[in-house]
Amino acid sequence: MKAKNRIGNIVYHVLVCGLGLVMIYPLIWMVMSSFKETNTIFTTAGSLIPEKFVLTNYTNGWKGFAKISFGTFFKNSLFISIVATIGTVISSAFVAFGFSRCKFFGKRLLFVAMLLSMMLPAQVLMIPQYLWYQKLGWVGSYLPLIVPYFFAIQGFFVYLMINFIDGIPTELDEAAKIDGCSYYSIFLRIIVPLIKPAIVTAAIFSFMWRWDDFLSALLYVNESAKYPVSLALKLFSDPGSSSDYGAMFAMASLSILPAVLIFIFFQKYLVEGISTSGLKG
Repeated sequence: MKAKNRIGNIVYHVLVCGLGLVMIYPLIWMVMSSFKETNTIFTTAGSLIPEKFVLTNYTNGWKGFAKISFGTFFKNSLFISIVATIGTVISSAFVAFGFSRCKFFGKRLLFVAMLLSMMLPAQVLMIPQYLWYQKLGWVGSYLPLIVPYFFAIQGFFVYLMINFIDGIPTELDEAAKIDGCSYYSIFLRIIVPLIKPAIVTAAIFSFMWRWDDFLSALLYVNESAKYPVSLALKLFSDPGSSSDYGAMFAMASLSILPAVLIFIFFQKYLVEGISTSGLKG
């Protein structure tokens, strides 16, 4: 039995490692191609290791275009992602607390509406939202990319936090009320510290989704100086002339660093937030 279990474990790990390598290979190829000369990237596509390592792709890519450094695009993406993530986390936590702990008229109806919003494809709302933001005069600014997230428009995060809060014993709330705490004090002093894994999980996913958001930036941002990284990368590829794929791969490699660093430093909370649904008491 031990020999069978050992063979099964070996086969399992070989298959998992092989599947993982297949999934990560395009990313590795992109990073290695960023060190190749641009005119040799596709002629030596079958070779992973560059024949000659060059750093000119990074220097050329960082220069950007139209006298706009790629550092500007990184600043734009950081601003949009951080502010939108703050709004998402705060609003989702407040709404989740209201659904979980407060009693009010229409609670069930609103909860069902939130679940339905999670099932609705984003493309269905694209045209109505654009017309609405156009009437508000927001097109051409960052407002459509930031303001809606301060109103808990992502039901997934609300639902995630509701599950965590439902797992917190209500006796803690009652004890806090006896001590004179209001709903706001209960939320800030008891609920928020106990749902830290859910908050960190929501922050990580929200940041990554906003950082990678290409379509929204394409719809609402129309000035080159305001482009985020996701939209700026597209400008390295020009169908009408030669494209600087080396610079594009170099900047694409740099653009994944924030997501990688966030995952490395907050992996503990991310795994805990996904694998559990709250405290049990």
